[in-house]
Amino acid sequence: MNTTFIPVSQPSITEEDIALVADAVRSGWVSSLGEYITRFEEEFARFCGSSYALTVSNGTAALHLALAALDTGPGDEVIVPDFTFVATANAVTYTGAQPVFVDIDAETLCIDPASMERAITKRTKAVIAVHLYGHPAAMDDILSVAREKNLHVIEDAAEAHGARINGKRVGSLGTFGTFSFYGNKIITTGEGGMLTTDCPRLYGRAKELRDHAMSPDKRYWHTCVGYNYRMTNIQAALGVAQLSRIEQVLFRRSQIFSRYRERLSGLSPLTINRTAPWAENSYWAVNIENLLWDEPERNAVMARLKERGVDSRPYFYPVSDMPPYRHIVCDTPVAHRISPCGITLPSFSAMTDDQIDAVCTALRDSIAREETSAYEHRNQLPEYGSGLCWRS
Repeated sequence: MNTTFIPVSQPSITEEDIALVADAVRSGWVSSLGEYITRFEEEFARFCGSSYALTVSNGTAALHLALAALDTGPGDEVIVPDFTFVATANAVTYTGAQPVFVDIDAETLCIDPASMERAITKRTKAVIAVHLYGHPAAMDDILSVAREKNLHVIEDAAEAHGARINGKRVGSLGTFGTFSFYGNKIITTGEGGMLTTDCPRLYGRAKELRDHAMSPDKRYWHTCVGYNYRMTNIQAALGVAQLSRIEQVLFRRSQIFSRYRERLSGLSPLTINRTAPWAENSYWAVNIENLLWDEPERNAVMARLKERGVDSRPYFYPVSDMPPYRHIVCDTPVAHRISPCGITLPSFSAMTDDQIDAVCTALRDSIAREETSAYEHRNQLPEYGSGLCWRS
């Protein structure tokens, strides 16, 4: 029994992080006011290259707040990729609008601009472009279509802090950018999120809605139904400390990916993250795919990894397959083909080279065992022509 367990993710917390959090606690400003809130917003806006940044309680709240600031509501449609974490679609549903699911690009795993364009109707209000697993979506094409159709683009960059497109950071390209600082993200505030934008009007609207829509000029006067989506000063202090070393974190993640790629080379037909020539991947996740796997085969490999003390997680399920969204008709063959074939491996920034090597050894052994099991099962099947055949 392996007693050294390697998790998919774990936060990197330093003594500097702890010192700044302690300073926030000692200051007495422990709720949603304090110097670290302002500092984190200003420094994160500068990091992204955006004019404004607004701290919020989590990444889902950031998405909902962006949609609310755009007056999204019943009768509107918002295009989202079918292959994403469910929060992307849920935020649309919170507003009363209808999510419209479109397919993904097989290489980037992000929204396919052609599929997006086909889904636009006169009711389409916005597009949420998810920068999935650290790889940015094809924003040049997405924005070109959106400008032509007069649509807003919201960047869901929850998993892609620091990723770039032609040298420009994600979160600074669309109408809004949204980020998550959950404990497994590139930088963390425990829970928490951020909204970025270049539009002063939309920034002001989002800031008002974040705090119960309280009038900035008349205290305790509320202009409409708003939300309590504020971040605490304690969380922001952790964010400031984490942000101060984000470039080091991103560099280490690129090293981790490179070592994985080297150690897993030749393991055909397995593939590892691809990065488009116009993109700079932040490598939030190291992913492997085998298009010959179905879901049970993929899960068997994950179970064997766990036996060897290695955690992993499956790719996201297509959102349109889930009970709240099954009634929505969509055509997303790429998302459905890729979803059962992918595994996310451990890739946290404090991961050592020895841990990476241990994961790769466990993976090779797990795949070999699965192939042996599949071969034995195949030989037990009736001859071809009996109504059963083995997928190759």
